[in-house]
Amino acid sequence: MELVLKSNNEQSIAKIIALAKKLDVTIEKKTLKADKENKAIKERILNFKAASPPSFGDAENWQRGVRKDRNLG
Repeated sequence: MELVLKSNNEQSIAKIIALAKKLDVTIEKKTLKADKENKAIKERILNFKAASPPSFGDAENWQRGVRKDRNLG
């Protein structure tokens, strides 16, 4: 079985580790590096600004040209 515990309270973590050692439970510490990397990637995506307009042009003008026979509103 695997159990994941997360806390920012170092004192609580120390108590849990001490208890785990008394109970002969294996502990694996993992760094949160991946979380920081994922957060940075998410920020980069959310703040993306294109350097130039899309290569396919203005979608509204294209729609009006293709659908001249219908009123697009």
